[in-house]
Amino acid sequence: MAARRPFTDSDTADEAVRTTCDDATICKRFATSKGYWKDSCLQYFVRNVGERKAPEINRGYYARVQGVNLLLDAFLKKTQCLCQVINLGAGLDTTFWRLKEENLLPRKFFEVDFPTVVARKIHYIKTKPPLSKPIIEEHSSDTLLLEPHALDSDRYCIIGADLRDVSGLDEKLKKFQLDPELPTLLLSECVLVYMTPSQSSSLARWAAETFHTAMFINYEQVNMSDRFGQVMIENLQRRQCSLAGVEACQSLDSQRERFLKTGWENAEALDMMTVYSALPQEDVARIERLEFLDEKELLQQLLQHYCICWATKDKLSLGLSQLAF
Repeated sequence: MAARRPFTDSDTADEAVRTTCDDATICKRFATSKGYWKDSCLQYFVRNVGERKAPEINRGYYARVQGVNLLLDAFLKKTQCLCQVINLGAGLDTTFWRLKEENLLPRKFFEVDFPTVVARKIHYIKTKPPLSKPIIEEHSSDTLLLEPHALDSDRYCIIGADLRDVSGLDEKLKKFQLDPELPTLLLSECVLVYMTPSQSSSLARWAAETFHTAMFINYEQVNMSDRFGQVMIENLQRRQCSLAGVEACQSLDSQRERFLKTGWENAEALDMMTVYSALPQEDVARIERLEFLDEKELLQQLLQHYCICWATKDKLSLGLSQLAF
């Protein structure tokens, strides 16, 4: 049997996955323009607010951003920022700049994505002083390491790599001073679902074996075997976007199992309807006044088909398993 050719950056499937990065950034840009949350840096990645997004989409992104930030910030506070963060499949995410503004920067913040996405982000950083200045302010020497698919400084590093090649990822991160001894938070948002179950399990296992004290936050689809889930899959397939990892998205249990079977001590998972209900209700009431929502059932269905799963291992006994909503 002929060997399968390795994945390349030009694969149609990979190209379709890369466009999801733009989709997310455009949706976040619109939601912030309506006042759902503040993000001073998104405008430098997406200039125009773009066409109107439905209120349920805006609330869904609000729940996603606030939910992930709640766990991330809790980890940073628990470790007193003596830690590192690795954002896997980071796209045009602005978390580094938010943490700098809020004085919550970890020792080092790493971002990893496809080389073409990374090249774009580096271009934005180089040409927009509000993006480059915070990086330079935290850097001790006069020069940054700048390559076509990598930018490295004391506190921020962005690397072009394929997450399906775990040994290549490990090599690149260590080249840029990843410290296996530091408590480490790994973050992925709608990333693992585009990898096969064995590829995402390899990534989860690599993280569990590399870091003795760590937390992995994963945001993605769940409950995908019902009719609503099938429609979501069909909509993505029409855009040549295949959910190779949908098997792990069947239930909250299957989400947890991925981590418990790959060396993580604890794993929890909640659907986004539950997360939305657990967010600070004063702020939820504020955002619910921003736009009238006609289809409350649609919002509920949407939120029930996404989840946050988080896994921990805690050799330093920091109490990471207590971090929750």
